[in-house]
Amino acid sequence: MKIGGFELSAPLALAPMAGVSDRPFRTLCRAMGAGLAAAEMVTAEVRLWRTAKSRRRLAHAGEPGPRIVQIAGSDPGMLAQAARLNVDMGAQLIDINMGCPAKKVCSRAAGSALMRDERLVRDILEAVVRAAGVPVTLKMRTGWDRDSRNAVAIARMAEEIGVAGLAVHGRTRADMFAGEAEYETIREVCASVSIPVFANGDIDSPEKAADVLARTGAAGLMIGRAAQGRPWIFRQVKSYLTTGVAARPPSPAEARDIILGHLESLHAFYGEDSGVRIARKHLGWYYRRLAPASKLPEALLAVTRAADQLRLASEFLVEAAAVERAA
Repeated sequence: MKIGGFELSAPLALAPMAGVSDRPFRTLCRAMGAGLAAAEMVTAEVRLWRTAKSRRRLAHAGEPGPRIVQIAGSDPGMLAQAARLNVDMGAQLIDINMGCPAKKVCSRAAGSALMRDERLVRDILEAVVRAAGVPVTLKMRTGWDRDSRNAVAIARMAEEIGVAGLAVHGRTRADMFAGEAEYETIREVCASVSIPVFANGDIDSPEKAADVLARTGAAGLMIGRAAQGRPWIFRQVKSYLTTGVAARPPSPAEARDIILGHLESLHAFYGEDSGVRIARKHLGWYYRRLAPASKLPEALLAVTRAADQLRLASEFLVEAAAVERAA
């Protein structure tokens, strides 16, 4: 699968997720088999980039390519400027957010709210494609609500303007994340354009991945929530799509190494205080996947030192694996 001039190692992408798809998690998912891993959404308001949070979101040093940054906003000029600046800082692909359903984003006429104004969509796409100098992709939903699904019209517009690829979440903004994803509109989008399309929504197993590809005709798949606590899902899906057999889940020893390595990268990236705090949510996701019968100990949630978090996490993983084997 190619996006612009970039040949992806697998037709699998990690979805951009605020507070989740930071550089440590992107790097891990790429190592686990994702061919593309989008950075967290960055506002197009450049004046807000002075914060430590924004600076970390804009950092790509040492990250495997192609490096893709998602920008969000509603002003064509500001989005064009944000695209140029991100390219100057190392982005190799620019993704435009027209899929985020969050109220605080849509209230600023950004994210999936843009799908209500196709004239503005055209202005944004034209401005960013003209300014970026690198391939531009678009992430969107099927429409604002079920009475106004317009993903096909926007997809055709995007291809005409020069967008290099699309990702379509199989829900409207009104659906948020409720109910089951509908793939019919994604299939219509794929049939209406010649640029590659990632299908997104409810892809949580290798079998479901193959089914979604068959049902939509998409060139690739984008996985978001199912990768939380299970970055090896990319390895499993890649194996299943290639050979018809899913790679086995990691052994307890390998899972321990993956998780501890992830924690160490979070500590290094954010610093000890923030790294330990941010690691807690990932630990919660890992344990819900690996040891649903075990309860995460309070001490592990309360610890404030990186060394203590690594030690307690290692001990708990060993204990949880023993419980699961005995169950």
